[in-house]
Parts: sequence; C-alpha cells; structure tokens
Amino acid sequence: MSIEKILSSAPVVPVVVIDNLEDAAPLAQALYNGGLKALEITLRTPIAAQAVKIMKETVPDAYVGTGTVVDRATFEASVAAGADFMVSPGVNDELLALAKESDIPFLPGAATPSEVMKLASAGFKYLKFFPAEAAGGAPMLKSIGGPLPHITFCPTGGITLESAPKYLALNNVICVGGTWMLDKQLIANKDWQAIEALAKQASEVK
Repeated sequence: MSIEKILSSAPVVPVVVIDNLEDAAPLAQALYNGGLKALEITLRTPIAAQAVKIMKETVPDAYVGTGTVVDRATFEASVAAGADFMVSPGVNDELLALAKESDIPFLPGAATPSEVMKLASAGFKYLKFFPAEAAGGAPMLKSIGGPLPHITFCPTGGITLESAPKYLALNNVICVGGTWMLDKQLIANKDWQAIEALAKQASEVK
C-alpha cells in the first residue's frame, strides 16, 4: 500500500479527534458511507489509539491512519494500533529515522521550501502542507510548485468546504485535510446521518 493510493482515495481526508470511544465506530461508518475512504485519527486524546483499532474493525475497507505523530511514543502507538498510515505536523530527525525503518506509509509535514527540500532529499514525494491557511494557503503552494514540481501535497489546517477547491485545482495537490464535516454538535447529538451527508458533500469537492 502506498501513500499515493491512500491520498487519492478521496479529495478530502477528515482529520478526526475522538473524545468518546463509543463514537468511534458510528463516526467511522458515517464518514466511510459518505465516500471518505482515508481517515486520519489525531493522537490528541488518550483513547485515540484504541479508537483506531475500533474504526479499522468497523470499516475494514477504509484506510485508518494516525495524525499528530510527533515523536517515538506516538509513532510506536500508531504501529501498535495497526495504523494504515501516519501523518506528522512537521518533522525531526528521530521521526525520519523511524519512518525509514517502518513499512507504514508516512506523510511528513512541511510549511517552507527548505523543509520541503529536506524531506525531498530524504526520499519523500508526498507531504502534508501544514498549517495550510496560516502558512500562505493556495498561493504559497502554487509558488512552491514552481521550483519543486516533483513534490505533491495534502494541505491541512483551516481549510473549509469553500476554500478546498482552490487547493484541489493546483497541480501539486492530491487531496486536502479538513474537519468541517466533523461538526462537534452533530457528534454530541450522535446525528450520524447528518455527518454522512457532510462527508458525501466533502467527497464530491472538486
């Protein structure tokens, strides 16, 4: 399995924070039914790794990965949870070394041309552009694409249903990461039908 295949499975990767373990299965099902095939579960809550296992069992045909992989502990937690892929907001030498030793597809984060060049020299062709909106948005990515056209991005951070098409129109963008289909009130109300409808809307973004 390649990171390219995972990222090309849908135009949007939902970036999920799980606060209640009981939400993991129905939320995964709603997102998948709506057409979002790659789910990034951020390791920002104590139950996140457990949620990954539950989601993988619930939707075995989806790609269930981890986000906020920032050090050895979160990397090893991702491996133990059976993550299909891992995403980091940035990168350091420890993470690079761990990623090279692992077969799990890894999407490292970058926000500047220097970071992109460093990761490119380490063999990475697919990167997360983060924080997308704060780091210059679609114009920044378009500019980076001039001197570094061989690198492809999944921009994440502050992207909305309205701004996603601007990114997806760029030659060096394969998909975007977003949270707008994960309305906290809808999740609290366990309105999985509404979440599925938002996911379907996101899966059809062009």
